[in-house]
Formats: sequence, structure tokens, C-alpha cells
Amino acid sequence: MKFSIVDVFAETKYSGNQLAVIWGEGVESLSDEEMLKIAQEMNYSETTFITASETFNGGYPVRIFTPKRELPFAGHPTLGTAYIIQQDIIKTSVEQVILNLAVGQIPVTWKTSEEGKQILWMRQNTPEFTQTYDRDVLASVLNLEETDFDDRYPIQVVSTGIPFIIVPLKTLSALKRSQVNFERYTEFIQTTTAKEIFIFCPETYHPNNQICARMFAPALGVPEDPATGSANGCLAGYLSNYHYFGSDQVNIRVEQGYEIDRPSLLLLKSQKIGDLIQVEVGGSVITVATGVL
Repeated sequence: MKFSIVDVFAETKYSGNQLAVIWGEGVESLSDEEMLKIAQEMNYSETTFITASETFNGGYPVRIFTPKRELPFAGHPTLGTAYIIQQDIIKTSVEQVILNLAVGQIPVTWKTSEEGKQILWMRQNTPEFTQTYDRDVLASVLNLEETDFDDRYPIQVVSTGIPFIIVPLKTLSALKRSQVNFERYTEFIQTTTAKEIFIFCPETYHPNNQICARMFAPALGVPEDPATGSANGCLAGYLSNYHYFGSDQVNIRVEQGYEIDRPSLLLLKSQKIGDLIQVEVGGSVITVATGVL
């Protein structure tokens, strides 16, 4: 079996979110336990397995594992895996690659940015909005004051395949001070469907970005994730739904990972079409290593 290591949502090598992609002969015969063991060995937020080099119903079958369990969907693994399929399996330029994931088929499209960079875009499932929480609950989990939260918007669970608790903060200072209280977190998630917490604020490290974000997922074996495409898809839907930027039209740059020395850039687009919100998340992918298992 072959493997590739890529940095996703990265502007340069050794930034963004790392991903190991396992592909080639033998992957289809791996058991669930063996896939989990390989994911633990790689020890990134996620490792993906391309289980066939041929398409089924137009898409390539892919499975996604964290060091603790399999996921039905995740953002940066979707983009990074589509990139490896194009580069190493198809071996030619294509406009779109479709991945068959547990949540269904997810298309990934290549587009050129104004700066001439190749950006991969994925259209996520329509976001669903469910449970809301009071500020005092998340304040104790995140070691923050209630005044740190932006009370114009709800703390709410949003999902495009994986549920995230979306938490609006007022300032970059609050975002940087956030720290998971593991005892309170463990108590909190006993009663929640969503186990991952995504916090954001409108103050940024760089003036050409509009949002700064962090994502905590200890329950997945990921204390903090440097770039979370699935959570940012939920954020895009949230921003549209609540007209955070004045309307349902969202076209922004989100920075993430700065607090753990993995600066990342995610591009978000969303809008309401009828009663549904259409969400797209984009970014760059860079190969940093290849090898054989």
C-alpha cells in the first residue's frame, strides 16, 4: 500500500492541517481494526483510505478515521483525498472528483483563484440547526467569562454531516484565552449529541481575513484541530442563517490553527437558495511526503 502526506488549507508547506492518505493495492482488504491501527500510527487528526482505484456510481469510495474512530464526513480529509486521487490515481487535470463517503457523495471542484492558485472547493450537505446552549454552560467548559460571548447570536449545534457546537465570541483576546476544562467538558458531552466545539470571532491576526477560529475535539482524540473544513461549513451556514455579515451572502476568509503553530486559511461561501442554505468550503493542498506501507 502507498501513502501520501498532504497539508490541507495550507498556504505554504508545513502549515494547514496534516492528512495521511492510504491508497493502492491492498487497501480494500484492510479490516476496520487495521484501518484504525494505521490511523493511530499516523496520529494526525484524520487518516483516509481510498478503498478502490475505480469509481462506483461516479465516485471514489473513501473512509475516514481519527485516532479513535471512523467518521462519516470531514472537511480537510475530503479535499486532501480528492487531491491525491487527481494527482496519483487519475494522473491528469480534472475539474471535479466525487468522493463516496458515509454521508453520501461529496463533489470536489478545482478552480483558479485571482492570485492564480489552484483552490479545491467542496460542496457540503445542507446545514441543520438544532440544540442551543446558555453562555454560562460554555463559559465553564472553555474557561471564559460570560461577557466574552457575543450574545447577539446563539450558541448552537450545526451539522453538515458532523455536528459542531458553534460558539460566537466578541474578541481575539477571548478566543486566544479559551482553554478546555477537561473535567467540565467530559461532564458536558455526556448529555450532548455534538462533542466538538468550534469558537470564532470577527477579530483576526491578518487584516485580509474576516474570521479567526479554533476547534476543540478531545472526544475524537484531537485536543485542537488546526483547520476544520466540516466545522467551517457549519460556520458558513450559521453566518448565512443569522445574517452575521448583514445578509445571507457569505464569501470570506477564515484563519485557524495559529494558537498551535499550524496557520491555516479556509475560504467560505454560502447563501440561501429558497429554504435551503448552500455551503462551499475551499482551500489549497500541498503534498509533503510519499511512501509505502
